[in-house]
Amino acid sequence: MTERLILAIETSCDETAGAIIAGGKIILSNIVSSQVDFHRKFGGVVPEIASRKHVELINPVIAEACSQARVALKDLTALAVTLGPGLMGALLVGLAAAKSLSYATGLPLIGVNHLEGHIYANFLEHTDLKPPFISLVVSGGHTCLIYMEDHGKYELLGETLDDAAGEAFDKIAGFLKLGYPGGPIIDDLSKRGDPRAIKFPRAMLKTEDYDFSLSGLKTAVLNHVTRLKERGEEISLPNLCASFQAAIIDVQIHKTLRAAKERGVDKVVLGGGVAANSSLRERFRQEMEKVGMRLFYPSIPLCTDNAAMIACAGYYRWLKGERISLDANVDPNLPLCGVKMNY
Repeated sequence: MTERLILAIETSCDETAGAIIAGGKIILSNIVSSQVDFHRKFGGVVPEIASRKHVELINPVIAEACSQARVALKDLTALAVTLGPGLMGALLVGLAAAKSLSYATGLPLIGVNHLEGHIYANFLEHTDLKPPFISLVVSGGHTCLIYMEDHGKYELLGETLDDAAGEAFDKIAGFLKLGYPGGPIIDDLSKRGDPRAIKFPRAMLKTEDYDFSLSGLKTAVLNHVTRLKERGEEISLPNLCASFQAAIIDVQIHKTLRAAKERGVDKVVLGGGVAANSSLRERFRQEMEKVGMRLFYPSIPLCTDNAAMIACAGYYRWLKGERISLDANVDPNLPLCGVKMNY
């Protein structure tokens, strides 16, 4: 095979992932070992458990990625690994594995920001996608609005001031005793509900910045349910979930479209686990059609954490000559903008 081959490792949270891609776009393997079942009984990710499971799974996942791709280590061009943001212990497991492989094989090592990985998941499936564009990254740990001018050139326009969107879904699902993870459950219930049934607040909808806040919305949901229980009234879970979900999506759409208009771009890119939400996708599609903009989002398997997206982002950093040394370290709060992965 003449295409450049990148082996990537992603362990920023609770998914142990390894992947090999060719030429920056062709996925030869994309192995993800999920820890959801281990964290479900706690209602969220337990960092210590996540780190221990990564230690158990990282070598088998890398071996399976090579086996499925039918690629030997000697065939690889470079290694890419997530440096942050994420859970400190989880990130360290992935970086240690990548450093070991780099030392043993002499392959160059490339550091990748987890957030840019979610953006680059789109380049794996949309071959006509090119910067500049506005990207909304929404996941369990992040909600941020990014202007991507070119490959590796980002401007963080705004982010959540408290809870990430996925975190809010999990907490409300936990309060309603619906299960974990909360996003898919609330999305399914919402399909049978009326998003206009309950008028929950649209926090920061009219502020001039691009930040988000969801703590007040969570409180509004808790107060609404408490009042209904005190009055002995029945709670319509579909209506409640649809209204809660709509309150989140309305603000995200409003600020994303405003950012796109102000920056003069005609493309919006979604990324992250919450980008798998069916209502989010459909509402964005409808609103984008009204203003003549193009919408891009990954398929469901590439929305959640995976290593193929890290390999894709790593490929473009490799083209720019960026490398990290064996002294490089992880950063749980690694910023997206202004960081050259070259140290």
